Amino acid sequence: MVNRPIPAPGSNKAKDVTRYFSRLALLGLFSLGSSLSLAQPPAADNQPLPLESLRLFAEALERIKQNYVNEVSDEQLLEYAIQGMVANLDPHSSYLPPREFRELQESTSGEFGGLGIEVDQQDGFIRVVAPIDDTPAQRAGIQSGDHIIKIDGNSVSSLGLDEAINMMRGKPGSKVTLTLMREGQPKPLELTLERAIIQVKSVKPKVYEQEYAYLRITQFQDDTGTEVQRALSKMQKEQRLKGVVLDLRNNPGGVLQAAVDVADAFLPPGLVVYTQGRDKQDRIDFEATQADLSNNLPLVVLINGGSASASEIVAGALQDRKRAVLLGEPSFGKGSVQSIMPLGAEGALKITTALYFTPNGRSIQAEGIEPDIPVANASVTRLENSGPSIREADLRGHLGNGGGNTHKAGESIQTLMESDYQLFEAFNLLKALSLVKGN
Repeated sequence: MVNRPIPAPGSNKAKDVTRYFSRLALLGLFSLGSSLSLAQPPAADNQPLPLESLRLFAEALERIKQNYVNEVSDEQLLEYAIQGMVANLDPHSSYLPPREFRELQESTSGEFGGLGIEVDQQDGFIRVVAPIDDTPAQRAGIQSGDHIIKIDGNSVSSLGLDEAINMMRGKPGSKVTLTLMREGQPKPLELTLERAIIQVKSVKPKVYEQEYAYLRITQFQDDTGTEVQRALSKMQKEQRLKGVVLDLRNNPGGVLQAAVDVADAFLPPGLVVYTQGRDKQDRIDFEATQADLSNNLPLVVLINGGSASASEIVAGALQDRKRAVLLGEPSFGKGSVQSIMPLGAEGALKITTALYFTPNGRSIQAEGIEPDIPVANASVTRLENSGPSIREADLRGHLGNGGGNTHKAGESIQTLMESDYQLFEAFNLLKALSLVKGN
C-alpha cells in the first residue's frame, strides 16, 4: 500500500493550496453575488467572507484530492461542494447541472421524458406528491402519498432527491422498476413502468348535463392561463353554463405566473398572491387585471393533499376573495418561492428566495389551504331499495307529462357517485349554489 503524504496544516504546500482555493472561492462567490444582485438587492449587513472557514474548505479539498481512493478532478469536487451547500438549505433548493437545467425547462414547457411523477423527499424516502395524468405513473396506479423505497432494486435511503429523479428518468421505451410502500398495504408494491415522452395537456375541459363546466388542471405550465381562458370562453359560447368546478387535486404546481393567470380568469381586478423575501422591501404583489371571464358563475374548487404550490396560490386567492367554495382535503403546504438563476455556461441554481402569502396575508408554507367543506375521498356502495320499486310511470294507463320533460342530455353527474365521490359532491354543491343564485 502506498500512502501519499498529507500536507500538514501549517506547511508551505498547505498554505499555497489554501491561498489558491481561497482565491478560487472568492472569485466564485463574487460571481454568484453578482447574479443574485440581479434578482434582489444584497443585504445591507453583508459580513466579510470567513477566511478561516475558506482555509478549512481548501484543506479538506486538498486532503480528498490527495487521499481519496479514486482520482477526482477539481471540477467534480467543486460541483459536489456546490451541490452539498445548496441541498442543505431546504428540500426545494438545489444545484442544477446542465442536463437537469434543460429538463426543468422542458417540464415547464409541457414536454419532457420520464415517468410523469412529481416527488419530494420525506424521512429518507421519496414521496409521491402526485402522478401526472395520462402518463406511465398514472396508468400504473401510482398514488399521491406512496413512498418509493427502491428504484431498480436499489434503496433510495442513501440517495438525494435529484439522484433518485435521475434514476427514474431515461430513454423513452426503457423500463424501470419501482418498489413502493402504500398506507394500508402491509407489503411493498413492485411496479415496472416503461419510460415515455411526457406530453402534458395541462387543462382538461368537460361539460356535464349541458350546464355545468368542469376544468381539470394537471399542472401549471407557461400557457395554462391562456388554455383555461380559451376553454372557458368556448364552453360559454356553446351552452348556457350554470356553474364551474375547478379541479386542482393532485396538481403539483408549476409556473407562478400561470397560477396568477388562472385566478385572473375568475376574479375581478385585485390581489391574487404576494411573495415576501428576507427583507420587507422584497414584497412583490401579483394581481388580477381583467374582468371575471366566468361572469361570476358559481365556482367550486377541488383540492387534496396532492395540491401544491401554484395550486395552493389559486385556491387561496379564490377562497380569501370569497369567489369560490373549496371542497376536498387540506392541500400539501408548499408555500416557498424558488428562483432559477443561471450559473456558469449551462447550469443553474434553484434556491428558495421568498414565501407565498394569500391576499389575506396567510402563509401557505407548511400550513396548506384548508377546504371550506371537508370531503374525504371515499368509495360509495349503493344500498338496494327495500321499499316499493313501482313508480308512476309503471302504472297501467298513466298520463303523459304533457311535453314538460326537463331532462338534460349529456353525461350525468350521478355516474360520478361511485367513480369519483369528491367530484360528485362538488357538483352537488355547485347545483345548490346555482339554485340559490337563481341560474
